[in-house]
Amino acid sequence: MPRLSLTTVPGYFKQDDPSTDPKTFDYARENFGIIDRQYSEDQLMSSEDGVWQRFQTHVDHLNSTDGARFKVLFLGRHGEGVHNVAEARYGTKLWDEYWSLQDGDSHGQWVDARLTQKGIGQARVAHNAWKDQLQTGIPPPQSFYVSPLNRCLETAHVTFNGLPIPKTTPFRPVIKELLRETMGEHTCDRRSSATDIAAEYPHYQFEAGFEEDDLLWDPKIRESDDHRNKRLRNLLEDIFSTDESTYLSMTAHSGAITSILEVLGHRKFALATGAVIPVLVRAEKIDDAENSTANGQ
Repeated sequence: MPRLSLTTVPGYFKQDDPSTDPKTFDYARENFGIIDRQYSEDQLMSSEDGVWQRFQTHVDHLNSTDGARFKVLFLGRHGEGVHNVAEARYGTKLWDEYWSLQDGDSHGQWVDARLTQKGIGQARVAHNAWKDQLQTGIPPPQSFYVSPLNRCLETAHVTFNGLPIPKTTPFRPVIKELLRETMGEHTCDRRSSATDIAAEYPHYQFEAGFEEDDLLWDPKIRESDDHRNKRLRNLLEDIFSTDESTYLSMTAHSGAITSILEVLGHRKFALATGAVIPVLVRAEKIDDAENSTANGQ
């Protein structure tokens, strides 16, 4: 049963606005989408304070006066992977029905798919976007989470390693099993062993209880959207219940981010490979009586 009410708070980022077209929106050129708006706390600010400083002051005020807990999630999709190229090569129908079930083709393998050179370049765009926004005062992530799939592990490393942010030199994100892509059937979504991940990313931290082998991927059953939504909600409840940070980064997948946005009540906003979307989230504990009523008890 849900222990927290988790809802997106619109009106702070352009991605919240129905008039913003996900197909043409460029997060890197649009300052991650932050809206230059007025806040009640502006009267306490210096005229030299920029849009991000004013936003941070506003979030601090919400956390000190509202009674709920507010967090800002920076959701980043991995850069282009070899599986994305393969799907484009064969078309979605043939990919879903046949090629996604194979380990690869004559061009190479896509089990636990890796980034292409283009994908690495997209992660570098994200790195430079963060570097630019840090210079304008964006509140940096205080916690970093990443999917256990290789394309996300590498995207996160290229994006954040070496930035002037704590925990990024070296970069030490927490690997979360439930932050992965839609599970089952597609071999690109089967993760590597913990031993192999640790060998390639020795500074990364595994969450408690992370299994050596991938016990969630099933070669015969593809996870439903409803199950994926429940999985990502469980992940959010876990993080919101245990992490006191206000600003969090999550490097994940299109399916995982789609589910996160849906369970938060955010409008649909499909991210291009390598793109980032920030979301302001309000979290409030649900008491036992309210929880029982919500579940028909």
